[in-house]
Amino acid sequence: MRIMAVDYGDRRTGIAVSDVTGALAGETFVITAYTSSSALEKVAALALEKQVGRIVVGYPKNMDGSAGPRAELCEEFAKQLGQTTGIETVLWDERLTTVDAHRILSEVGKRGKDRKRTVDAVAASLILEGYLMSPRAKQ
Repeated sequence: MRIMAVDYGDRRTGIAVSDVTGALAGETFVITAYTSSSALEKVAALALEKQVGRIVVGYPKNMDGSAGPRAELCEEFAKQLGQTTGIETVLWDERLTTVDAHRILSEVGKRGKDRKRTVDAVAASLILEGYLMSPRAKQ
């Protein structure tokens, strides 16, 4: 079963999709959308096109484990995405994935606009990799 990870953002949303076995991160995408409804429509269409069986939405908790305003937006987005697609949608703790994505891109020499264009896809890949390595992914 393919699994899709979503790093939901205000302007750009990173997407990573696993291979058909659900074992390896495969394709990545960045969707540009300036409204949540537009992002929802584009992510839902991609999930259906890629025939994913589960969607993992990054859940940006605060470092103390509490859910702030951004986490609440992601929670609502995940709920709507599940209702729209009919695909099982789960939240996944994504603390520090964007920081790690910036570090990775810096290490490979990506700067400025190149980094800005790819950081969300890298963050989605990190979310997907974390999820795929968890026992929960095997269920």
